[in-house]
Amino acid sequence: MEPIPFGLRQIAYLLAVAETGSTAAAARAVNVSQPSVSHAVALIEAHFGQPMFLRLPGQGMQPTPFGRQKMAALEGLLAQARATLSPAAGPEGALTLGVYSTLGPRHAPRLMRGFTDRHPGARITLAEGDLADLEQGLRRGRIDLALVYDTGLSTDLALTQLQAVPPHALVPPGHPLAGAGTVSVADLAADPVVLIDLPHSRGYFLSLFQIAGVTPRIAAETGSIEMLRAMVANGLGVGLLATDLPHDLAYDGGRVVRLALTGRLPPSRIALARAAVLPPTATATAFVQFCIEAMGGAPAASHPS
Repeated sequence: MEPIPFGLRQIAYLLAVAETGSTAAAARAVNVSQPSVSHAVALIEAHFGQPMFLRLPGQGMQPTPFGRQKMAALEGLLAQARATLSPAAGPEGALTLGVYSTLGPRHAPRLMRGFTDRHPGARITLAEGDLADLEQGLRRGRIDLALVYDTGLSTDLALTQLQAVPPHALVPPGHPLAGAGTVSVADLAADPVVLIDLPHSRGYFLSLFQIAGVTPRIAAETGSIEMLRAMVANGLGVGLLATDLPHDLAYDGGRVVRLALTGRLPPSRIALARAAVLPPTATATAFVQFCIEAMGGAPAASHPS
């Protein structure tokens, strides 16, 4: 086998160019000279025999399709190397935790605090995003684990199930159903509905109406749980959520009433995801086990979705 003419440092320089769009900006980002960055790009392009970037006047350097494919693999390789060469032998290392926007505030801070209390040397960095952002971060090794709903995820992710969460309804305090305690989706559909408008979440909530055999009248759509709660509190519609908050206050001081849903409805499932092709670090493995314990004792084994 012929020796590879570049190392991890040159890979980092190449990825910095992809991130910043130019060798000059990449050099500033990684604190080296511009010729060093240009040389690294040239070495890697020569090794693969194809350009990694398009050089576009006035638009900087944009990855070619071949470059995007290789850079995704190189980011994973760099992440593996950093984890392997880290002096931390156990769970007292660094972890980047991705969180889905609607799940993050409800669960992530508590899990982070509990884990670092158990492992004081562990360092957790938070990365918030939608499912597409989190999936890309996992594949590229930028994120170790992602706290997500197990809905619509790619098959190249390995999942550990943590908790099944039944959906529930929200109505304003003066609503005729507010004192019922439970409500059917069909009854809820008699009112205008405020719908969560996030990829996969939207389809999940609409499927509940399909199961009930009714078509909702959509009053508004929002990507924010708190916006949905505030709109319901102000009588602008009723709502469905999976993320269950432990209080009835909306952001503006209004109140909502939580109602359990009757019938056999599929729950949302909270899971930790990781890239199946990248072996987990000791810190990631310990965090998964901690989350299983903290969120109800789900099966410990990860598996492809």
